[in-house]
Amino acid sequence: MTGVNGFVGKHLVVELKSRGCTVIGVSREPELHPAIRKVVSEYFVCDLTNIADVAKLPFKDVDAIINLAGFAKVGDSFGEEELYMRVNVGVLTTIGERILELGLKAHVLAISTGAVYASDQPMPLGEESEIIAGGSPYAMSKLSMEAETKRLRSLGLRCTVARPFNHIGPGQEPGFLVPDLYDKMLAALVRDGLVGVGDLSTCRDYTDVRDVAKAYTALVLCKNLDHELYNICSNQSVAGNTIFNLLKSNIGGSEKIKTYTDASVIRPNDPKVLYGDSSRLKAQIDWAPNISIEQTIKDFVDSKK
Repeated sequence: MTGVNGFVGKHLVVELKSRGCTVIGVSREPELHPAIRKVVSEYFVCDLTNIADVAKLPFKDVDAIINLAGFAKVGDSFGEEELYMRVNVGVLTTIGERILELGLKAHVLAISTGAVYASDQPMPLGEESEIIAGGSPYAMSKLSMEAETKRLRSLGLRCTVARPFNHIGPGQEPGFLVPDLYDKMLAALVRDGLVGVGDLSTCRDYTDVRDVAKAYTALVLCKNLDHELYNICSNQSVAGNTIFNLLKSNIGGSEKIKTYTDASVIRPNDPKVLYGDSSRLKAQIDWAPNISIEQTIKDFVDSKK
């Protein structure tokens, strides 16, 4: 698994291990994260955009590769178009071409995003829904990565694309809604209690990261997939206000917290409601999210203590 030290990676290795898998982890960090040292059998430090580095990895020993390596923060992608494209596409290229070079049958799971769907169309968004013509550098890099999967498939690589929508849960780092709101609330509690927010009436599709990990695991373990692309989502939308209030109820002293509108974080063109359709995944591997949004937020806050 690439990106093993990341937010999703740390949950995914636990799920893979629970299913009897032997996990080989790859990341750029010099050491494996302490939380997963007991569940990862081997760890390799590697620049996955470097062909020579990738050639040193033990691909002959693996049946599947889940590629979590890459950049995932939408906000940070603006002004970093070349970097996001080079890494988010290039990692898949080097891995895929190495597997083809070795003549291996390993199954590659390439992680895209639900952000590639156009927002101005009927909900829910299924795998056949319209794709954006333009968007954030992050979303565009993922579309380019998906195009690369098609090229690699034409050369003989077994490659499946997963399009997860927003996923949240214990261990998520700043740069996303839940941890950012949490940090703002903690900071407010030692000041005046005021939290600057954007439009919290917008609704998005949130899935617990542990449910996402189960979906990734089931996809790579499935011997015969009927499709090359699968959405991973909850099939419903949750308002930002709901997320905020759940965080507030789980933070001590939160009765002091009040909100005000921060114009700098408002996106005027943001669609009001977005949510996906994961019925294809349900039919294929009988997957559905099991962890409620209430439990997810509680576990996130508990993980910060």
